[in-house]
Amino acid sequence: MHTPISRRTALRASGVALTLPLLDVMNPAFGFERAEQPKRMVLICNTLGLYPPSLFPSTPGSDYESTEYLKLLGEHRSDFTLFSGLSHPDQIGKEPHDTEMTFLTAATNPGQGGFRNTISVDQLAAMHVGRATRFPSITLGSNTQESQSYNSNGVMIPADNRPSRVFAKLFLAGSPDEQRRQRQRLAEGRSILDAVGDQTKALNRRVSGGDRKQLDEYFAAIRSAEKELAASEAWLDRPKPEVNVEAPQDIAEPSELLGRIRTLMNLIPLMLQTDSTRVVSLMIQADHGVPNIAGVRGEHHPLSHHGQDPDKIAQLKIIESGILNVFSDLLTQLGQRSEHGGRLLDETAVLFGSNLGNANAHDPANLPIILAGGGYKHGRYHAYDQHDNTPLCNLFVTLLQRLGIAVDHFATSRGTLTIT
Repeated sequence: MHTPISRRTALRASGVALTLPLLDVMNPAFGFERAEQPKRMVLICNTLGLYPPSLFPSTPGSDYESTEYLKLLGEHRSDFTLFSGLSHPDQIGKEPHDTEMTFLTAATNPGQGGFRNTISVDQLAAMHVGRATRFPSITLGSNTQESQSYNSNGVMIPADNRPSRVFAKLFLAGSPDEQRRQRQRLAEGRSILDAVGDQTKALNRRVSGGDRKQLDEYFAAIRSAEKELAASEAWLDRPKPEVNVEAPQDIAEPSELLGRIRTLMNLIPLMLQTDSTRVVSLMIQADHGVPNIAGVRGEHHPLSHHGQDPDKIAQLKIIESGILNVFSDLLTQLGQRSEHGGRLLDETAVLFGSNLGNANAHDPANLPIILAGGGYKHGRYHAYDQHDNTPLCNLFVTLLQRLGIAVDHFATSRGTLTIT
């Protein structure tokens, strides 16, 4: 006979206290059942790419010879897979860096006349798995509120770029007055939707079949928004998880590139372990001025357009090595955090990549893509055709399916990628 544990039980270790989520063992009727652990997705884009000669090995397979950059991830070799020869087709944009808008959407010809973005893969995932958590997704930016996350209408979702605000949103309850204002905002939003819905229903009786189809789609959008409002209100009555860690301090200086990235990445294991969200995206943005990193004298963006200048390449590699070291630390944290006897990393697919394969030439082909964790069998380098790239969206479909989402297509995909 087992003894149910209290719903208020907290785990305390290494200076961290976490209130437990609702476990089966907390219910005497289901104490011996173990639910499948939720799958998560983290998507990170370094918008200025990675210097290809320092990243890609000369031969593919599991016995690839490590490179300058891969040595920085050496302790995680069995936990990640490297890809080359992946890209989104038709990415000639109006401006050289317009592909930043489409890394997670694969919408074609970004910025060109008539361009309209489409839903990003993280937001599609959030639509399916997001209602199980307080926040359907978390969108982060290293400097500004620009993001690569787009809703179903192709509208950008602003990024959170202040770690202190993200921490407060995740873990601080807020004053009674703040909660009252939040409830009022939700109520006002719902009343507006109700009014629009009533007017549109009356209109529906007076229109043609073609117009009625468009109105039906509009109704569906209204119903979806109403469900989101109802879910948001329900979460107001549930206590936020307790974490006995200090709230992060915002780094105001944009030149502290690595510090800003690290502070954001340090929040990701917390938000996943507390099941505050299961979908996270982070955009490492291009413009931070001259990074405050020893040996770097130029701005990151101009250095990425090095023109084969050895001195500029040397400085660029210092910056990119720093970013990869921070990414390695994130994988270490996810690998050390336990969840029901297993590693958090095993339930979290972490994609690190870029919208540019060769930033020096603004080339959006042959993207650098690293996939870690997620329960896949890793430790290989997959080199796809460098001249006829495989759609990156094939990998997106694979990630969506691992989340339990019944899809066989996303954007420009032509199938899936087998990760072994």
